[in-house]
Amino acid sequence: MIELKNEQLTVLIAEKGAELQSIKDNEGREYLWQAGPEWPRHSPILFPIVCTVNNDTYRVDGKEYHLPRHGFARDVEFKVESQSSEDHSVLLAIQHTEETLKVYPFFFRLSIMYSLKGNKIYVTWRVLNLGKEEMHFQIGGHPAFNVPGGKLEGKILLDNEEQMTTLKTHPDGSVEMTEVPLEAEGGVMTINNEFFRNDSVKIHNFQTECAILLDVDGTPAVTVFYLTPVCAFWSPYGKQAPFVCIEPWCGVGDPVGFDGEFKDKPLMNHLLPGDSFNSGYCIRIK
Repeated sequence: MIELKNEQLTVLIAEKGAELQSIKDNEGREYLWQAGPEWPRHSPILFPIVCTVNNDTYRVDGKEYHLPRHGFARDVEFKVESQSSEDHSVLLAIQHTEETLKVYPFFFRLSIMYSLKGNKIYVTWRVLNLGKEEMHFQIGGHPAFNVPGGKLEGKILLDNEEQMTTLKTHPDGSVEMTEVPLEAEGGVMTINNEFFRNDSVKIHNFQTECAILLDVDGTPAVTVFYLTPVCAFWSPYGKQAPFVCIEPWCGVGDPVGFDGEFKDKPLMNHLLPGDSFNSGYCIRIK
């Protein structure tokens, strides 16, 4: 377990999946979901797909490959490439192997940088195409935050007071590239079990750049800043789990009925040989 610590926060990161495990303030309050029977993860990295490909199957140049939900990076052991106690940062990375090439036919390097600055945690993704062909991929974050008050009742404030839309999603998680009104009033989403009756709520087309999970007294508890085309919000429907995921995504799952080439699915990212892609998000505590 890797620890980043300053006067305001203590952050733990596992080498498996380069996954955040804990975010505590200097009073010992835990902000990150600590896993459990409702959901056994904390903050997985989604790569090289976000959500699912239909029937766990996709095609590259006509050849079929198979990937489970959210891809494989979340279950791979990352290597610590550098760590700085002065900068309170750590860089972890993986790259293609014989095993990954069986399910994802691209030569790549994926690195995750965590930097702790004051009350903020910066998460930076970098994807490099090491191959000789154009590479296609998606990437996203999936941090789960404890809902203040200890039950699935709360509010999330967005940085857009106008009426927004979300992608139409079905209870099984399947998505359509169709806009439906977001259940929010003046940029405030009231989260409870019913809010997630159709799986995750996916705001796309850069309609927001910031989501604030409010504390029980109405002040900010956790703020997530992102410049990604999608931000999704999720808690497992019916389980009354006291957490909510605020998920910056560069990608989205296969739309219902999509049967095209991997490169042609919506919100796909493309890299020419030798090129790199950089994105990420920031978590602010209080």
